[in-house]
Amino acid sequence: MEKNKNYHDQQNNLNTLKMRDVVSTLPQFCKSFFRGIQDSTSSRTRLAYAYDIRVFFEYMHENNSYCQKIDIVDFPISILDQITREDIEEYMDYITYYVKDGKEITNDERGKKRKLSALKSFYKYYYCAELIKTNPAQLVSLPKIHEKEIIRLDVDEVATLLDNVEEGTKLTKKEIQFHEKTKVRDTALMTLLLGTGIRVSECVGLDINDVDFKNNGIKIRRKGGYETVVYFGDEVENALLDYITERKKIITLEGHEEALFLSLQNRRITVRAVENLVKKYSQTVTTLKKITPHKLRSTYGTSLYRETGDIYLVADVLGHKDVNTTRKHYAAQEEDRRRRAASAVKLRED
Repeated sequence: MEKNKNYHDQQNNLNTLKMRDVVSTLPQFCKSFFRGIQDSTSSRTRLAYAYDIRVFFEYMHENNSYCQKIDIVDFPISILDQITREDIEEYMDYITYYVKDGKEITNDERGKKRKLSALKSFYKYYYCAELIKTNPAQLVSLPKIHEKEIIRLDVDEVATLLDNVEEGTKLTKKEIQFHEKTKVRDTALMTLLLGTGIRVSECVGLDINDVDFKNNGIKIRRKGGYETVVYFGDEVENALLDYITERKKIITLEGHEEALFLSLQNRRITVRAVENLVKKYSQTVTTLKKITPHKLRSTYGTSLYRETGDIYLVADVLGHKDVNTTRKHYAAQEEDRRRRAASAVKLRED
């Protein structure tokens, strides 16, 4: 691990290296696209685009008679003008379900929308630069997304969950063996997620010095790379203080000295580990709801909105750039408030 670089910078460097590997398997002309979007996208977004565009070219190479004659890396930019709207529509149908290297791969509406969005950006870049004459991707409509019910924990489930994290209730015998070593960390981590609504990547990226007990705030790096401070209440403060007292006694692996949350191997905890941790404890409360770190974020957002009724505050605290994103998630609560408004104003005294 690189010294003097925070978690997010390390992840950006890792994503950049991965992207270079993927881009090396794409046509040469693709490099200008990724350079062109570098200042307006995150490294994670560019890596996702690279994977998605590779899937498209692999499909075209296998299914288009013109593309079959040339290796993917040797595709000229003029090949984009040979691809039609029908080709892209057939590709969209293909990615619903296909088999690659013996593995079944499926894409739901959201997955298909992401892949088509990548393709639209790709074509738009070359079309606007007047390097191609056609833009068939523009002619293909994005899939309609059917909104799913927002899954979140109820108030009583949150209380039970935190009790179970502290006490190890309903864990398996194997899980209980590790619980004694991790319960203080796990309590702090789960309380922080539930008490601030931060993203899992923001949580694992925290350093010890990012926690400010004088003002009860944590400095986090949001999606898009900007830094902000999120404030926490007494319950989060107490859980963090308990953990940091224990954390300061741990000798970490080299390169992980600043990390707040550590694994049992004394290195910075990973996103996957937190996801597994949330899954393990949430199953002690409910098996009907599939709870992930993002669902804990939704739980916090719901609680905050219920208490304040301020959708702009919720959007700000959750780091949503567009308040409509927030409103969409908490539409059910808005509907309840509108219903209550019907009886809030009395026209005549009883």
